Amino acid sequence: MTDAYRQISFPSQGTTCDAWFFPPTSDGALIGPTGSPVVVMAHGFGGTKDSGLAPFARHLADSGLAVLAFDYRGFGASDGQPRQRVSMAAQVKDYHAAIAAAIAQPGVDPARTVLWGVSQSAGHVLSVAADRTDIRAVIAMAPMIDGISAGRNALNQVGVGAVTRSAMTGVRSAVAGRLGGKPIMMPLVGRPGERAALTAEGYFESYTALAGPTWRNEVDAAVGLELGGYRADRHADRITAAVLVQIADFDRAAPPHAAAKAAFKARAEVRHYPCDHFDLFAGNQWFESAVAHQVAFLRRHLLDAAHSQVRTTEGAA
Repeated sequence: MTDAYRQISFPSQGTTCDAWFFPPTSDGALIGPTGSPVVVMAHGFGGTKDSGLAPFARHLADSGLAVLAFDYRGFGASDGQPRQRVSMAAQVKDYHAAIAAAIAQPGVDPARTVLWGVSQSAGHVLSVAADRTDIRAVIAMAPMIDGISAGRNALNQVGVGAVTRSAMTGVRSAVAGRLGGKPIMMPLVGRPGERAALTAEGYFESYTALAGPTWRNEVDAAVGLELGGYRADRHADRITAAVLVQIADFDRAAPPHAAAKAAFKARAEVRHYPCDHFDLFAGNQWFESAVAHQVAFLRRHLLDAAHSQVRTTEGAA
């Protein structure tokens, strides 16, 4: 399995985003006369591309796909101020900009573009695909779909007092930001009982095990206000691409029932895994199954397009 990638950058609304481009390392059936399919991926809540995305990108590249993995503005190696502030709208726009960068790479077939997301970014890819007709396939792994459902999950885990304190801190941070002051930061992940955005038992160890050198364990506390109105499935019925939704049935971060409802609305293929949120990443029990299902899904939906290109080319000759 190759580690080879090229570091590239692309603009998103005037901000430079950093990305890794993995060219395909296999000359298999997915390579058509106009090039290889390309997968565009970003991380979930507060994540960076150097924190667990590379194993997925390498598997996909070894199966004959190009992959572009990028950091959102304000996170990881990308530019942008303020740092560590989650804006759902801005991240969706970064995905659109990343698609433009991906299909501009040499050897890429723009007619076979794939969106890939995990957790929060799995919600983003559904939102992006709903607004485009040029996406061939979508993979949403352990998707965070509904901010209100996620809030109820947090309420059950940490109690009313902790949720109320977090909400008040978020309001103060948002007000400070609008008045030109410094945002109030909070840890992204902590141990049970600590003040952090994610505090389920084992999550601190699981997330920090993935952490790369650019990842920071902090996030603008105003993120709670962003999550409150977040509904990634709002227009899922408009998606024209093939969709794979991978649900961790015991997910304590991204409610699985919300993922199932979104999958139904998007007419998606669904895979279930008897595990929690982070168990689908490399080094955990369900990674191999999850990535194998992704590769099989993409081969099934992208091979027809490659064969169609061959028939068209032969007919023109």
